[in-house]
Amino acid sequence: MSLDVRTITPSESAEWMRAVSTGFLTAGTPSEELVADRFAGADLSRTQGAFEAGRCVATFRSFAQELTVVGGATVAADAISGVTVTPTHRRRGLLSRMMATDLAAAKERGEPVASLIAAEYPIYGRYGFGPAAWTSVWEVSVYRAGLDARRSGQPADGGRIEMVDGEDVRKLGPEVHGVLAARQPGVVTRDERWWRQRTGAAPSSAHEKWTEPFYVVHRAADGTVDGLMTYGTDDTWGDAKQPLNTASVRDMIALNPAAERALWHYLCSIDWITTIRSGYRAPDDLLPLLLPDPRAARMITNADWLWLRMLDVPRALEARTYGTEASLVLEVRDDAGLAGGRFLLDASTGGARCVSTTRSADLVLGVAELATLYLGDESVRRLVDLGRAEESRAGAATTADAVFRTGRRPWCPDVF
Repeated sequence: MSLDVRTITPSESAEWMRAVSTGFLTAGTPSEELVADRFAGADLSRTQGAFEAGRCVATFRSFAQELTVVGGATVAADAISGVTVTPTHRRRGLLSRMMATDLAAAKERGEPVASLIAAEYPIYGRYGFGPAAWTSVWEVSVYRAGLDARRSGQPADGGRIEMVDGEDVRKLGPEVHGVLAARQPGVVTRDERWWRQRTGAAPSSAHEKWTEPFYVVHRAADGTVDGLMTYGTDDTWGDAKQPLNTASVRDMIALNPAAERALWHYLCSIDWITTIRSGYRAPDDLLPLLLPDPRAARMITNADWLWLRMLDVPRALEARTYGTEASLVLEVRDDAGLAGGRFLLDASTGGARCVSTTRSADLVLGVAELATLYLGDESVRRLVDLGRAEESRAGAATTADAVFRTGRRPWCPDVF
């Protein structure tokens, strides 16, 4: 039978979501409430499906997103999500067709980059994406952390921890997140629906049963909310009635080290909690070093997370700031013909100018490799040593590392 690859109609939204559930191995018929919530305000012109005899066998959607880059500015991103191909229809080029359509449309709209969270590593490099920010999860043994068991859980610097509810988080969270987004490279947009989903005011997914978490905020001495944490707990006890409960962090934002320390120390102070799982954090997160014994925090996950794809190299590179003042000629290779070329980057700590040029290249690299450098998380020297970039001028890799690298690693707190 012929395959029809196209944007979907409103009447096909439930069938499209059923195909998403199949692709992600969470088979089940989505509820009418969930379908209505997912597609409320959705841009169906950016929602594709492959259909055979009326059955959806592949899915793909994108949506508008703002991505924070180095220096605190944001760029418009073509955020890609819901990518699946039903097992019976793999290796037929369906993803390639949908990806090509979407990226061409994003470039036409003028979006400098595309973004996604990759479920599998090998898929997206062939479309010009590269991992631009990684994520880590720590497991903390509370008994080994070295904290005084007699402490109250409240900070000693005049700040305080308060328990709040979901409605409070929906009011306070966007402002706290906005402050984070104004300075943390890798942070992406959280809209109203995001906050509603994470606080039980909207259905979260077709396969996860909602359980109400605990919410706390940190207030500085002046009463300002500068941190928030959402966490859940299990109910595990040993044979001799010892508490063996784990607290799993679902979301945590801290706007300064004092708030970060206070929130982690609070979580370690809760009776019956013997283990903490940190949720997704930056690989250079402060958590281990905020404990008297850093060995109590064991990294259990360290993996690629946010992937980017350059669509407009000059606009993307001009949006961020750089570590030093220097000029580099980058030859960017792009098999898809979307963002390739030779570009002169005049970088400085205050910004950059990037234009096409005919000058000889200092560095030659693929569009995916440029994406891995974009937020400052990768080393040009490593890429050269791996054969993924070519140093055409001696010393160019050292210069480029000084230009692109950042003091702290980028971090994307969210999955989308």
